[in-house]
Amino acid sequence: MHLVLFDIDGTLIDSGGAGVRSLDYAFRDLFSIEDAFQGISMAGKTDSEIIKEGLLKHGISANGNFEAIINAYLNHLCKEINNKRRHIKPGIYDVLREFSFMKKVKLGLLTGNLEQGARIKLEPFNINRYFQAGAFGSDDEDRDNLLPVAIKRFEELCKRRIKFYNCTVIGDTPRDIHCSKPYGAKSIGVATGSYSADELKQAGADYVFENLSDYSDFLLLFV
Repeated sequence: MHLVLFDIDGTLIDSGGAGVRSLDYAFRDLFSIEDAFQGISMAGKTDSEIIKEGLLKHGISANGNFEAIINAYLNHLCKEINNKRRHIKPGIYDVLREFSFMKKVKLGLLTGNLEQGARIKLEPFNINRYFQAGAFGSDDEDRDNLLPVAIKRFEELCKRRIKFYNCTVIGDTPRDIHCSKPYGAKSIGVATGSYSADELKQAGADYVFENLSDYSDFLLLFV
């Protein structure tokens, strides 16, 4: 069995800025700070990591505030995801459909999003159904610790052992690539986010695609 783990933002979808706006609105509501996350790079980071950077930037203690921020963020995200700029990345619908016919492939998520936030972002595109489980920013602040979490969940679901070398992580940032390296898993970079194909190759991706609109070569990697 091959476990294929997708990142979300920049890889599967573009939320139309819903995540950033929702974090900004959470800080506005709780601390009266406008544009709190301006200047903070979010690519490839976990939500917990990003929130802590925002707190540090504005000199706010995480104690007693962290859960309130998460709740406010998720409440705003439910509304903000319904925007006209959101879109699914090229070829994703076709790729997920084709994977659903492959009996030896299991699809999951490996994302910095909180699990509830991940599901909120995917729901408008009707693709939650393809991802039975995964690992999320709510499991561990460090993305490099998420692959074993995903494997354990799928082992429990499938009642069988899954080796790291039978896992592939797919993402649009160097952090997606790097999180596979400590374990010997494969990685695929897709240049549909803020990083170029060359940057993803330099990060050590085993394979790189500009996008998945012409997905035949991509799917051959799993046959």
